[in-house]
Amino acid sequence: MTLAFTALAPLPRASAQTAPQTEAQTEVEKKTEPGLFNDLANLFNPQRIANAGPPPADAVPYALTINVHGDSDLRKAIEAASNLETLKQRDPSGAAGLVRRALADQRDLTAALYSAGYYAGIVRITIAGNAPDAPNIFQIVEAAHARGHVPIVVDIEPGQQFHFGEVRLLDAKTGRPLADSPTFRALRMVPGEPALATQIVRAEGIIVDYYRQSGHPFVHVVDRDIVADHATHKLDVTMRVDTGPRATFGRFTVSGADFLTPNFIEDRIEIPPGTPYSPEVLNRLRRRLLTYESIGGVRINEASKLDSDGTLPIEIVVTGRKPRYFGFSATYSSTDGSLADVFWGHRNLFGGGETLRLDAQVSWFGEKPDAVPDADPFGYKLSASFMKPGIYTAQDDLLANAAVLREVTNAYVREAVTFLAGVRHRFNDQLSLQVSLDLEQSRVEDSTGTRDYSIIGIPFYMNYDSTDNELDPSRGIRFSGTVEPYAYLGEAGAGTTMVDMSFSTYHAFDEEKRYILAGRVSGGSVIGASNIYDVPPQRRFYVGGGGTVRGYDYQSISPRDADDIIIGGLSYFVASAEARIRVTDTIGIVPFVDMGAAFSSATPDFDGLKYSAGIGLRYYTAVGPLRLDLAFPINPGPDDGDFGLYVSLGQAF
Repeated sequence: MTLAFTALAPLPRASAQTAPQTEAQTEVEKKTEPGLFNDLANLFNPQRIANAGPPPADAVPYALTINVHGDSDLRKAIEAASNLETLKQRDPSGAAGLVRRALADQRDLTAALYSAGYYAGIVRITIAGNAPDAPNIFQIVEAAHARGHVPIVVDIEPGQQFHFGEVRLLDAKTGRPLADSPTFRALRMVPGEPALATQIVRAEGIIVDYYRQSGHPFVHVVDRDIVADHATHKLDVTMRVDTGPRATFGRFTVSGADFLTPNFIEDRIEIPPGTPYSPEVLNRLRRRLLTYESIGGVRINEASKLDSDGTLPIEIVVTGRKPRYFGFSATYSSTDGSLADVFWGHRNLFGGGETLRLDAQVSWFGEKPDAVPDADPFGYKLSASFMKPGIYTAQDDLLANAAVLREVTNAYVREAVTFLAGVRHRFNDQLSLQVSLDLEQSRVEDSTGTRDYSIIGIPFYMNYDSTDNELDPSRGIRFSGTVEPYAYLGEAGAGTTMVDMSFSTYHAFDEEKRYILAGRVSGGSVIGASNIYDVPPQRRFYVGGGGTVRGYDYQSISPRDADDIIIGGLSYFVASAEARIRVTDTIGIVPFVDMGAAFSSATPDFDGLKYSAGIGLRYYTAVGPLRLDLAFPINPGPDDGDFGLYVSLGQAF
């Protein structure tokens, strides 16, 4: 089992709500019961908030009956839209509070019928047999209250569902049909299909997005005509659209970037004047600027009109982050050991977006490592990471990392000094290539004894990422690949080459991204080694644990020697699949399966693959999903555990 937490600095408390409260907000008591259990319960059941707290002194309890005639599928939508239903565990205050609830339901339930395509529906609400707007309704409520719970009946006759009839998109200036327009299928307003009011509202946004993507920054829907034919149960929709002129990008101005060297932002805009206008181009620019740690926010303001030359001016407003930060993190595992890390960093070291981070880690393996049973289980790592953007051009960054460490695993114990420095070139917003120099001086002890290694390597690292979100992708693909030839200083021979590649893909099945299928395949090989022992233990492949096959111990799905001690492999293969399902806006479940193993041959032979399956819980926050995964081995060996538990920020891959 592995648990981890990280702390940076205290987060400010949210300010108190000062906006006017709606009827529902008035009815919901904000006070909740104290204690961790209730906080967690409220997280998974927001209705507890409505039920918490003492009832008002003049509470009026009521007995609710909801009748939905004709279409039973409507009941859930009606109940979800009804304040009388959702707040029934919280009695309203006085007769006036009860009447307000009923009147609000008259409006909200009609809207719910429209949302489902029922435009001839009838909503009848009675309080003690009378309409909520009856002249003497307060006296009626008080009289019914004196006898007990006030009876309320909601009677819904939805009638026949309407379907889209004629759907037209017209040019607001000429009144003629638009020659280039989104399809009815894209608008989800296909003639003959159910005429949901929600789709009509969404269609306006789809129209605006469509023409903005086509280079029209000032597009807007001027008006819409909606005609319901009660004889044919058809809904005719006409939208008049002013697309505005097609535009190209003009001059860019930058403000708020005084904390960076002059022209730092301008050099990274990379949008020449005359480029056709596209909001996606601006979104990519914004995301690219936000990759620099010194930049905390980027706001892109489009001008309200074109310049005299027909181009669109753009203003980029940049805000900085606090340059210095510090924090700590800790990890506990009953199988992999414990780790504590204290770190300090600077996000803008010399004013040009340079970053520096210093880490001091201590670790404890937790038990005697199998390979070196008499080894001290304590480890450490002191490291420094540095990045300087734009060393040659704005697309070239210098990255360097140096570390002094002692590493304890079940397969080996390593004491080392490492240094890695290279240049990363960004070809575009999705593709980059890094070429580095890798140096290592280490002493490694494993089941065969102790050896000193002086290693020099030239790793080539390529990364391609077309996903829409770093921590929670819903579409696109990711590919990363490393090819590193390396040799041992002072020894003859060509050395070996390590190849390691990973590919993952993501697909959302719905517009709201509530159903996402994610898959990953990874594999690697060490080329040029005649046997496993020609490769240093720390450069071999190991499989097992939260980063590869969940449910198994760290490194446990790897080749072993005659004494059943893990020695690692010359190749590996791992595959995973997840179904990411959002139950609510903040809660999701993730069933998953993993498979994989490391192999003693230079190419995977797929013999001895291990499988696992499990279920995950996601709590979606503004910065990314909090992940809790519980995994179970499907074909465990005699020494494998019963389950694995993993906690982290962000998806598993």
